[in-house]
Amino acid sequence: MADIRLEGSTTSDPRQPMDPDLSIGELVGRLTADFGDLVSTQVELAKVEIKEEVVRAGRGAGLLTGGGLVAYLAVTLLSFAAAWGLDEVMPAGFAFLIVGVIWAVVAAVLLMSGRRQLEAVRVPQQTKTSIEEDVEWAKNQRS
Repeated sequence: MADIRLEGSTTSDPRQPMDPDLSIGELVGRLTADFGDLVSTQVELAKVEIKEEVVRAGRGAGLLTGGGLVAYLAVTLLSFAAAWGLDEVMPAGFAFLIVGVIWAVVAAVLLMSGRRQLEAVRVPQQTKTSIEEDVEWAKNQRS
């Protein structure tokens, strides 16, 4: 069997206590510190996962904003085109109509892309699962 030496261990036997001279209070203090480190690590993991989701949500919101602006331009141009086309029946009005339709297509593409981006945003499941497992482990340690 391989010789395993843990930090603070004076013996190579894993069945023996690492620090047999520590009191119950010191062991509880060490457990509390280790649990605090574990919670800090979980919080850092959650921050990283949430940051990634916020970036994705920001991209989706940007696409939706761009789509809204382009839709506004499309409505404006289509309104002018329809008014000029019906009022004067001139080729300029039809030209504005064509430009307005192109803007409407661009707006639709942007809005659909932004919507897909926002639908792809998910709650960080890995961190949630890990924290639930840690809480369950801590409950079992009291028993």
